[in-house]
Amino acid sequence: MISPMASKEPDPIVVVGAGIVGVCCALYLLRDGHRVVLVDRGAPGEGTSFGNGSIITEEAVVPVQTPGVARKVPGMLADPLGPLAIRWSYLPQIAPWLFHFIRSSSPRRVEEISIALGQLLEGSLKAYEPLLEAAGIQDMVKRSGWVSVYETEAGFKSYEPMLELQRRRGVKFDVLPAEELRQLEPGLAPIFRRGVFYPDVAHTVNNFRFVQELAAAFVRLGGEIRRASVVGFEQGESDVRAVVTEEGKLPCSGVVIAAGAWSKALTAMLGSRPPLDTERGYHLTLPHAAASLRMPVYSTERGFVCTPLENGLRVAGTVELGGLTAAPNWKRAEVLYQNASRWFPGLDRRDESRWMGYRPSMPDSVPVIGPSPRHRNAVFAFGHGHCGLSLAARTGDLVSALIAGRDPGIDMRPYRADRF
Repeated sequence: MISPMASKEPDPIVVVGAGIVGVCCALYLLRDGHRVVLVDRGAPGEGTSFGNGSIITEEAVVPVQTPGVARKVPGMLADPLGPLAIRWSYLPQIAPWLFHFIRSSSPRRVEEISIALGQLLEGSLKAYEPLLEAAGIQDMVKRSGWVSVYETEAGFKSYEPMLELQRRRGVKFDVLPAEELRQLEPGLAPIFRRGVFYPDVAHTVNNFRFVQELAAAFVRLGGEIRRASVVGFEQGESDVRAVVTEEGKLPCSGVVIAAGAWSKALTAMLGSRPPLDTERGYHLTLPHAAASLRMPVYSTERGFVCTPLENGLRVAGTVELGGLTAAPNWKRAEVLYQNASRWFPGLDRRDESRWMGYRPSMPDSVPVIGPSPRHRNAVFAFGHGHCGLSLAARTGDLVSALIAGRDPGIDMRPYRADRF
């Protein structure tokens, strides 16, 4: 008697990129019953996810590019230490991105973009709940809200149109006069004229450990992580059949590209060229800051955030358009310290650490989430800009729905890779 041949186990879905977005995609796919392999040249969370501002928010419906941004471009080139700066040496490479960036800043496009961001951000905190439960790290997320502060009345007035935009999207917030802001955050220096408190905001107490814990849960639940650089793909006429790494070929039933700023080169191998670039962001972490904060505090005027973490005060922010290869300009980190010192005079710098990372950014501030235009079993999930931590779990949920053929519940057209 000849025994029947055992059925072959399906090839795994390979998720390329082990930052917060890739890890959340991998976890959601694992929850759907897929075999999943997570591939990255580094360990989980060592890239951009290592040094973000640690914020998980549903209120970030205002794009980076707002009406009138074209008039600010000369200033971005002239001031290398400004909140939003462009390196002259990178101008030829960033010019196409800047073209789309400026085109996306018209009042009509900003309204459309805020709607697209709003439907993504809605439920972003809830999307984390099953992942936090699986990892046993519910205590790592603090639902504290956050507050945006203004040192001048003119700065607040200039942002009022964006507050109206947030109101149209249903964002909850309270405008605070100076005395109420002092009651909310008495540890801040009394230099502010206004504050805006957003209650539907959370932060993680350690963004790097947060990714590590989620990745560890992925492995405990049956996922596999491989440390290797992806160098290509084996492609059929309309599908991806294997991910090629420096360690060899990895057959796959599907692939998710979630490699942050490095997704541009990977998608080009698959015949797609979305205008992805990088906003270089800086941070300082001050373990002995002794700055008393109940919640993250953000300055729209100066473009940075202070977040209380379990390992000190994180001072993060600014945008530098300079690509993936130029050396860091550590004077920008010094500006962060100077700004934070205005809020907390005598800020203790002992044992500080500094960092520079690459926010993967689309010129319209909207991430790419959706199928590859050329491959039926490839899904893209990158370009989240300032909202990577906020949108990671939401993205994972959407990616798993797309791969399963389920209705994702929202119109996915604003996020398609070929929208430009």
